[in-house]
Amino acid sequence: MVILIDTNVALDFLTMWQPYYGDSRNVMQACADEQLQGYIAFHSLPNIFYILRKGYSEADRREMLKKLCLVLKVTGAGHEKVCEAIEDNEFSDFEDCLQDKCADEIFADYIVTRNVEDFQYSKVKAITPKKLLEIIGA
Repeated sequence: MVILIDTNVALDFLTMWQPYYGDSRNVMQACADEQLQGYIAFHSLPNIFYILRKGYSEADRREMLKKLCLVLKVTGAGHEKVCEAIEDNEFSDFEDCLQDKCADEIFADYIVTRNVEDFQYSKVKAITPKKLLEIIGA
């Protein structure tokens, strides 16, 4: 099964954010164990680096990104998909639309996010980490 990890799930894992850390950790572990093929969108990495700037040093943030890249493959959307995202008015959040385009690019089965409602118009179905863990029996 191929999944795209949304930025919020990656942040939950990296920062051990409660009450979401347990499920995000278990999803990441399933990716590390190759039970799932996990991906993260290219644009999520600078977003994570920026969001964590107040609580973590640059060296710590770089180490966090290295850990993500050991477990998740990085993917992006090509020119055509980005142009489609720019024209897509159904998504209220452009970044979420880009997540969907990246997920579509890798033929993902799911986008794993805490904000499923933000993906009501996505081509790739969005599910929570908890729901994914139920599906894979973890």
